[in-house]
Amino acid sequence: MSTHIPLRGSTAGRQYAGWEPHAVAMEGLGNRVLADQRVPVAGGAELHADVYTPSTPGRYPAVVSFGGYATEKATAGIPAGSNEIGSPPVFTDRGYCPVIVERRGMGRSTGEQVMFFDPQDVDDHEAVIAWAAEQPWCNGEVVLFGTSYYAVSQLSVAARKPSALRALFCNEVSTDLWRHLVHFAGVPAWFFVAVWMGANYTQENYDQRLSPDRRALLSQVTNGPLHPLLEQLVHRRVSGMFTSFETATPVEFMRRIYAAWMFDEKTRAQATIPEGPTATLGDVEVPFTVVQNLGYFNLHQFGCYDLVANAGTPADSRWLVLAPPAYDLPVYSWQGEALAFFDHVLRGTDNGYAEQPHVRYWVEGAERFDTATTFPPADGEVRRLHLGPPDGDAVTHRLSREATAEGSGSWVAVPLGLPQLGGLDDVANQVLAFDLPVEEDTRLAGPVTARLTYSCNEIDSYVVARLSRLDAAGERHQLSLGAIRPVSRTEEEERSTPLEIAIDAGRRKPLVPDEPVALRFSLTPGPTLLRRGDTLRLELASRIDLLRMDPREGYAQFDMPVPPYPCRNTVHFGGDSWIEVTEVPLPAP
Repeated sequence: MSTHIPLRGSTAGRQYAGWEPHAVAMEGLGNRVLADQRVPVAGGAELHADVYTPSTPGRYPAVVSFGGYATEKATAGIPAGSNEIGSPPVFTDRGYCPVIVERRGMGRSTGEQVMFFDPQDVDDHEAVIAWAAEQPWCNGEVVLFGTSYYAVSQLSVAARKPSALRALFCNEVSTDLWRHLVHFAGVPAWFFVAVWMGANYTQENYDQRLSPDRRALLSQVTNGPLHPLLEQLVHRRVSGMFTSFETATPVEFMRRIYAAWMFDEKTRAQATIPEGPTATLGDVEVPFTVVQNLGYFNLHQFGCYDLVANAGTPADSRWLVLAPPAYDLPVYSWQGEALAFFDHVLRGTDNGYAEQPHVRYWVEGAERFDTATTFPPADGEVRRLHLGPPDGDAVTHRLSREATAEGSGSWVAVPLGLPQLGGLDDVANQVLAFDLPVEEDTRLAGPVTARLTYSCNEIDSYVVARLSRLDAAGERHQLSLGAIRPVSRTEEEERSTPLEIAIDAGRRKPLVPDEPVALRFSLTPGPTLLRRGDTLRLELASRIDLLRMDPREGYAQFDMPVPPYPCRNTVHFGGDSWIEVTEVPLPAP
């Protein structure tokens, strides 16, 4: 079945990480739609796939995107939560065939739906790769592409080493689904999972049917001259959209999963969601590029580093891009980067990709991509900044390159949703700040680690840390966030990477009121250029909503149902509380 209305593509958003290719293998090949293809899988089920090919006859590589969503809106340019597969005409024009697949039980796919990322999904994904390679429009080569769910699903199937698979390109990936998706810093991802399920798993999502012509017609509007206006409207309304999704009613199957995740599955052993690809990354051997959005916090925050650290892919065939904060739906970013990567790997195109540094990272403040061979950069040096009391008449606590005098600072925790007495912040601060004046230009790029000597007058609380750059005009530029539930402070060294201290959320040690313990946790990396006259600020609080940035500013950071008790939190000085940052030499002028 083909459409009568052409599908309009889009390359909105950032396409390249600090470069542009100087050659392309193919272009101007047009687009046609092979809608409603059926892919047979085990047990007699059939997966629904929409296939997009160049209008120019030929055999081309397939670009498979395997997701957990109905794809009725995925190519219409509508800002739906499932619209993370790029824009098919952009790929077909360059000689690639996107294959957009719905998992069992979703949309038009038959079969019974099971837990997300179940081994059955991996079996089906492998079957789709084999099916695509055998189609008359395919030359036998398959690559993988997509964001979020479409990124996570790539790694487990790549570890199976399908014979037709040549490369993968994943954007915003998670590898340990228990740690990176369901629980974060010891707390169930209450708000994110509600947004996610409410956006994608209502009965309407299951029942909706849009013809290929209707999707193409919508794309003419959403991907045309009005697209910038549509983006502005989405950014203005994104918080309201999240609220509406949180209060939507998913189908019963999803509500039961939500209840189990939030109330019952408190340890990894109890978890019904599969571990995810983290344990099999060593079996991933195909070339890959992974992109991480630096605006993410308690979702997709550390998976890319796990992949780069532990994949079996040779070092000269893997690339890491740390991208500036951005929140957009549809996700049209990085299609150009992916196509250049695929041209390099599959077609040997001399487009400059082979010469690209294997790490490119966005530097806030410099507003550019810097490069390295590894991340953290090999020439970086860890600098310890100690927390300490204010100097002299100053009010704000300080960060110091030297150990500070003994003392303490505190903040109060007010559980989310409790009514708050007017003027409470005047007598009981909920945020504690520490400042380091910047005396000379400094570039930071690498892990950000907090180590706090901490006490509380309750048996549990929550600690959120934010690192920011305040410019000379006093404007805040958020760099990184991190969090830990003090009762869940046990580290999992075997699961940690150079960028992430993995915390065992299922092992809990209640606090003894007012007895100090050591908390060690990772903040998200936030490369920055600190200029003389700036201030590096660390803030501690117990609620994410007090410190996070808004999604409209590019930050996908979700509230969490913590802290559990009204209490006072104290951090103790005297050389035992600090953050560590990685200082990298400034580039030559």
